[in-house]
Amino acid sequence: MADAAPIIEIKDVTKSFGSVTALKGVNANIREGEFFSLLGPSGCGKTTLLRLIAGFEQVTGGTIVIGGKPMKDIPANQRPTNMVFQSYAIFPHLNVAENVGYGLVRKKMGKAAMTKEVDEALAMVDLGGYGERKAHELSGGQRQRVALARALVMRPKVILLDEPLSALDKKLRDQMQHELRSLQKSLGITFILVTHDQEEALIMSDRIAVIFDGTIAQLATPEELYRRPATRKVASFIGVMNFLDASATGGGDTPYQLTIPALGKVNIDAAQAPAGLSAADITVVGVRPEMFTILDEDTGSFEHEVQGTVTSTDYYGDMTYYTVALPGASDPVTISMRNTAGRAVARDGAKVTVGWGADSIVLLE
Repeated sequence: MADAAPIIEIKDVTKSFGSVTALKGVNANIREGEFFSLLGPSGCGKTTLLRLIAGFEQVTGGTIVIGGKPMKDIPANQRPTNMVFQSYAIFPHLNVAENVGYGLVRKKMGKAAMTKEVDEALAMVDLGGYGERKAHELSGGQRQRVALARALVMRPKVILLDEPLSALDKKLRDQMQHELRSLQKSLGITFILVTHDQEEALIMSDRIAVIFDGTIAQLATPEELYRRPATRKVASFIGVMNFLDASATGGGDTPYQLTIPALGKVNIDAAQAPAGLSAADITVVGVRPEMFTILDEDTGSFEHEVQGTVTSTDYYGDMTYYTVALPGASDPVTISMRNTAGRAVARDGAKVTVGWGADSIVLLE
């Protein structure tokens, strides 16, 4: 996948609506056969970028290339893409087969060939035999699959997904996330997903572009985004992060020597820092909640340890989330612990020993 050629090249793309600039010089290559997500808060420009790829909007500046061909002045219906909308856009007066085959009618395909294509598309989304069903007889998940089959039947090079799962309840949404990912892998078609849900993007994507205010803040794999966010804003947006005041010396070819009032002094490998970050830039470090461990008699010693006091406890069954006050920390930290057999839940006010490792530190400015 990493060596796959780009099927979409986005070069210095800007988009303005009157005096409002929605996208500001966006650059990205999307590889053939990957599941790529555009992630960001509402109004950041992610849907605008998807619509530019689809051809529903035209760029103000820059270029979008799909399959080696510049898309300037190429209308949406002539691009090798197909979109699945948030609302599904299922025609209520047509049955499932008619909905899926709607685009084929415009291609003037013969009835037998069309029936074959529609049956194959429905089988892909596990709706074989549903062709005669009416739209109102379908569940939310089934409507989402019909919309996807309608896109797949056109055999596009790229499927564009505009928050297609947002209307589903959590259980069905979780199921459809895995089904979509599995389908994409089996088909080998490039999927581009727009979402504001970090968990959804992390679960489904090969790579994610995090967008703020019309620019890409970081483009990386889910693991890299979570473990090594490039900025404090990305670190704050992806999952939960504890931020602790810090200062540093060293860096470059030598480790950073960090002073973290809440944790003490520690040497950190320079490779853990975002590119171009100098010691003078470092004013804060990040630590994920699961990178802290509340030690007990069965845990043994840890690389680094600090004393703290539990100020609140939230029990979720499989996990417990603790808020722990550490001497020298301006704010308490959040610590997540899995509730394994025999592990007691610490109560409010308990004095605890917190363990942590140097490789869990994220250097930020």
